[in-house]
Amino acid sequence: MYNYIIGKVVDRTGSYIVIDNNGIGYTVYTPNPYAFQDEDKEYKVYLYQQIKEDEHLLFGFKTQEEKDLFLKLISVKGMGPKMALPILATGSVSGVVDAIERENLLYLKKFPKIGEKVARQMILDLKGKLGDVNTLDLPDNNYDELVEVLKGLGYKDKEFKSVLPQINNSLSIEDQVKEALKLLLK
Repeated sequence: MYNYIIGKVVDRTGSYIVIDNNGIGYTVYTPNPYAFQDEDKEYKVYLYQQIKEDEHLLFGFKTQEEKDLFLKLISVKGMGPKMALPILATGSVSGVVDAIERENLLYLKKFPKIGEKVARQMILDLKGKLGDVNTLDLPDNNYDELVEVLKGLGYKDKEFKSVLPQINNSLSIEDQVKEALKLLLK
């Protein structure tokens, strides 16, 4: 079983990347292939290998947290890797974890192929079992800075981790703090 691969992305499509490692191109299905934009950069891609009778597939993730959540999601009855990938593509790790813990069916049902039945199954199977998925170690450096500012203002991790996914990370850090405070005071 593979844990990760380090290499350069040489091709990408709507559903997978091809990563070159020592002259071998590996097809790796990812939640968002366009997150791997730099042609000259070496990426560390965390892997999950699915072996079936008629195919061997690699699923890749930019962070260990994404991979951890993916593994939890595919353990849900009736959910396979191809249903779990769009959840990671369109939702943040902390947002999905928060929705499951708060039993937010509306949030979960917004994902492709996730209806009422599967959303309820996700909550049933995963609520209270996602504590080991680190949701505050977000890949964007702006979030790290925002987390530090909110901690400095006296907020606890539990209080602000649910509002982080709602904050536009393209804003300046000052505007992100203002947006976070508005959400926290609601």
